[in-house]
Amino acid sequence: MSLATWSPCVREGDTFMVYAGPHSLLAVRAKQGLCTQTKYGAIRHSELLGRPFGSRFTCSKGGYVWILHPTPELWTRTLAHRTQILYAPDIAMVITMLDVRPGSVVCEAGTGSGSLSHAFLRAVAPSGHLHTVEFHAKRAAQAREEFQQHGFGNVVTVRFQDVCLNGFGVEGSADAVCLDIPSPWNAVAHARTAMKRAGGRLCSFSPCIEQVQQTCQVLESNGFHEMNTLEVLLRPCDVRTISLQIPDIGCTTKRECVTDQGCTPTGVVDKEKGLFLFNTGCIPREVPGHTGYLTFASLPPARDF
Repeated sequence: MSLATWSPCVREGDTFMVYAGPHSLLAVRAKQGLCTQTKYGAIRHSELLGRPFGSRFTCSKGGYVWILHPTPELWTRTLAHRTQILYAPDIAMVITMLDVRPGSVVCEAGTGSGSLSHAFLRAVAPSGHLHTVEFHAKRAAQAREEFQQHGFGNVVTVRFQDVCLNGFGVEGSADAVCLDIPSPWNAVAHARTAMKRAGGRLCSFSPCIEQVQQTCQVLESNGFHEMNTLEVLLRPCDVRTISLQIPDIGCTTKRECVTDQGCTPTGVVDKEKGLFLFNTGCIPREVPGHTGYLTFASLPPARDF
């Protein structure tokens, strides 16, 4: 099962996602004879094999779940956190700003739980390659095994080493480099070595502004340009129907009064009291705070003299 390509049905050994609600998502590997427990009852894998992804599956207690095809986004929501991970908002910005596409060669420092790695792999497959470095032996081994299970074995190289001391193991070939380590400034020179002589993009993720400041100084001294630091904060919007009282200010009908203000009522609750139903987007009173800083930089393109 590859997270980069689509297959229509669940097969032996495939990873599938069990969706039981907005806050209940589980990653399961299909195997004949096994049984997975959910709040709606058991899922017998023997009954699931051969079913198309997207199917509704009735569990043993009568409740049902949805069987979804795995994606890097869904994997991020279900993976075991061996380290702190990046989530979809930051990942989307990294992939876009680094201009990662099929055929790109990417170097990553700090494999960790593999959340960002899976997004890189889907983006570079099938002709690109990801070189990811992890200094913790067990985490490196677990990530290597998961990449193999998910069908990415031919487009990734996992190295167990300290990137600040030993670099990425490649020279002059990377289109993009991503640093998610405590002291990214110590890996900037190695990143410069791994990248092509001209062009290419670098990203550094850091939770503290002091790390950003020190990294930017080292980036500039190593010939990088266009330093840009961003913080990506997600503000969800809940669209729902509410009842609102509109006063009579002299219009021929209360509905015209509402429409003149640019709103479209979906129905009348109480015409005498002026109560109308509206579709509206409500933002939360509190937005999640600081996540981390994404610092981007570029190598200048080659010049023709």
